[in-house]
Amino acid sequence: MRKVVFDEEIAAGYDEGSPEMFDPAVLEPTVDLLAELADGDPVLEFAVGTGRVALPLAERGPAVSGLDVSEPMLARLRAKPGAGQVSVITGDFTTTRVPGTFGLVYLVFNTIMNVTTQAEQVATFRNAAAHLSPGGSFLVEVGVPALQRLPPGERQRVFTMSPDHIGIDEYDVATQLSWSHHVWLTGGTARVVTMPFRYVWPAELDLMAQLAGLELAHRWAGWDRLPFTAESTGHVSVWRKPVTPS
Repeated sequence: MRKVVFDEEIAAGYDEGSPEMFDPAVLEPTVDLLAELADGDPVLEFAVGTGRVALPLAERGPAVSGLDVSEPMLARLRAKPGAGQVSVITGDFTTTRVPGTFGLVYLVFNTIMNVTTQAEQVATFRNAAAHLSPGGSFLVEVGVPALQRLPPGERQRVFTMSPDHIGIDEYDVATQLSWSHHVWLTGGTARVVTMPFRYVWPAELDLMAQLAGLELAHRWAGWDRLPFTAESTGHVSVWRKPVTPS
């Protein structure tokens, strides 16, 4: 299955389609934690997109680089105030190597699931590890698959419904593939977008990290750092690259 393609149509309304992600109550704890993990070292964001996180993080002081395969998304970032503080590179985060080493690599907002094969998700972890200096961290923010909320035999679950947006997740439990179906209603016109994903469990992510030579350091239920439990709908996980004894 192909990856999600963030083309001009998606990029044009991307920020407006997720206004809640720009809420200071969401964004400030995100940037706080990333800045703390970076501890002044250079930072690399996989799938930097329009710069929602990278731009305010760069204002905190660390040198921020951003990698993204979508030129339309990067064009929105470049047009924003402060864009000169973020070094932008075009490329696929499963394979593209950015010059230098980093104290922190991060991938947020469920984007690990945009990679729709297990092999490429493993490659993402290996690529992150290759960019990290010893003791550096790889952080992933991703939801927990909502399979326990599906009635027996059902494949779809409505995750949002408002006057202007309907969202439905569809799951194939045999393959771990899923599709996020969106209908946006604007001025009497409906726009329909379907995005493919590969959902992934926390334990599977830990194994991917182990294959990349990383060790789990933290797992929280969210950016507020509350404990991760069986009831958590998502998690923010941090794996560290071991320091080799001299």
